Amino acid sequence: MAERSDFPAEFYGFEPVWGRDSRALILGTWPSPKSRAQGFYYGHPQNRFWPLLARLTGNERPVTIEEKKRLILNSGLALWDTLAHCTIVGARDETIEDPVPNDIAGLLARAPVEAIFCNGAAAWKFYEKFARPLTGIKAVKLPSTSPANAAWSLDRLQEAWGQALGPYLVKKP
Repeated sequence: MAERSDFPAEFYGFEPVWGRDSRALILGTWPSPKSRAQGFYYGHPQNRFWPLLARLTGNERPVTIEEKKRLILNSGLALWDTLAHCTIVGARDETIEDPVPNDIAGLLARAPVEAIFCNGAAAWKFYEKFARPLTGIKAVKLPSTSPANAAWSLDRLQEAWGQALGPYLVKKP
């Protein structure tokens, strides 16, 4: 049997990344062990999130946390997770128990977000359960950038994400 939570019980996710120009919010589910170890979103080297955003915006793939934050903010995006806390086995969303949602409605009261996009089915499920009743905003479920979603190549992800996010992205001139 795999061990439960490999992080301190007091760990409560990452702060949202957003700014005055954030028109679209991308929601993940919960930081993976690799992300927690690195201290920022999508830290697993095989996750396609950062290469995908770089492609969609015409930028180089960010490496440092500051470069990643800059890419999010300069692209008109915001980034957060649906959950503030949970019990999970490794990075397997299907094992999540005791979910505690983030205050997405509170973020939306401060940020100029016009649209919400969920990175995968679990993020969408938790958004629908906890946040949508408070926000009233329908979220778009996008295919996960996780390496576990091997059926979706980076090219297919770029097509799907590009169609959805395109109207909200600020692209490099």
